[in-house]
Amino acid sequence: MAALTSIKNIGPAFEKALQAVGITTAEQLRELGADAAYAKLLEAGNKPHFIGYYVLHMALQGRPWNDCKGAEKKALRTQFDKIKKGSFDQNRSELERFLNQIGVVEVDPK
Repeated sequence: MAALTSIKNIGPAFEKALQAVGITTAEQLRELGADAAYAKLLEAGNKPHFIGYYVLHMALQGRPWNDCKGAEKKALRTQFDKIKKGSFDQNRSELERFLNQIGVVEVDPK
């Protein structure tokens, strides 16, 4: 199993955040995909940040983080907003986030 940092653009801080939500290997991250992995980060209480989201997409494609431009970036922004809306609630307590992670509390789709 390869380390998360074996993927271009995934540094130690991003690796630590991914590991905290149960994504521990490069293979797991590739299998899960950028959208689902980012949703897990938000559901765990990480604050949404568009650059982090598209960097993850670029990383899984083996592209430089700043290669995302134009129509592709616009499409990713639309998807990011959908994920953020369904996976992040700044008013949710840590307990509620944990209960959501284990499937006890449903995410309110708003």
